Amino acid sequence: METAGKVGLIGAAGAAGQSIAAALSTAGRPYRVIGRGQSALQRAFGNDPNAEIVTWDPADPASVKSAFAGLHTAVYLVGVPYDQFATHPPLMQKTLDGLIAAGVQRLILIGTVYPYGRAQTMPVTETHPRNPHTFKGKMRLAQENLVLDAHGHHGLETLVLRLPDFYGPGIERSFLHGVFEGAARGTRAQMIGPIDVPHEFVFMPDVGPVVETLTRTPQAYGRVLHLAGAGTVTQREIAEKAYALAGRAPKLIVAGKPTLRVMGLFNPVMRELVEMHYLVTDPVVLDDTALRALIGPVRKTSYEEGIAHSVEAARRSAARAA
Repeated sequence: METAGKVGLIGAAGAAGQSIAAALSTAGRPYRVIGRGQSALQRAFGNDPNAEIVTWDPADPASVKSAFAGLHTAVYLVGVPYDQFATHPPLMQKTLDGLIAAGVQRLILIGTVYPYGRAQTMPVTETHPRNPHTFKGKMRLAQENLVLDAHGHHGLETLVLRLPDFYGPGIERSFLHGVFEGAARGTRAQMIGPIDVPHEFVFMPDVGPVVETLTRTPQAYGRVLHLAGAGTVTQREIAEKAYALAGRAPKLIVAGKPTLRVMGLFNPVMRELVEMHYLVTDPVVLDDTALRALIGPVRKTSYEEGIAHSVEAARRSAARAA
């Protein structure tokens, strides 16, 4: 392993960005957070002396180049609304152009399981065919291909790190978030069913230390790697554990695919969930043997501990709201 230069987190204000920033800060490494909105970055990172806050406009090449100037490694975390996935490839291309113009040496894309499509083997290794049958999978595949094709050109090395669905304390974009809120407040939790199928979730605070290590691991680049969760669990088991921690019986409303279709008539995000519903009925479970062979043991928080942290965060949030 090497001593890596400055890391920039592009699209840093989300859950993954905050996890990686925490790991960089714990390691005493200065880093840059890059996003469109100064206020969101200031709220998330303003109290960390290791953080440098920079805003960018992806539509302005000069702004992109300036935001990346002086970085050794960039980590790409940019999310887009679920009904705007067509913007993923062009945003990635603008980013790559800016990285090359600024002389950045490495890029890590934090990816998803979407490019695989339906799992043909279980668990899924990095050699599994990428054959997405959904529009979102095709857009993520195009994004990945841009990153992988850029490796070895213009002095840039690239890596794609794929994650499964995630959860954790205060992470609103996790589809388990409503379960923790329901448990903490004693209200009903709306879930997407079926909820008795074994599924895999990664505890988001576990992601940061892995990415921090990968920024210092030269042999990781020019490939795809997986970070898997702590085994499989069903959504019902998570709900039962969460409500039990709060001393309550589970109150669940389970929406299946037909319900999502109806809700989608009025809600564009729900409409977009329909095509990805296969991930609930036939989850993609990742194999991360290659990652562990490369960097050694990976800390994985148990579901019991992760659920406890998530419920406690929801309790604190509910208390503040009250």
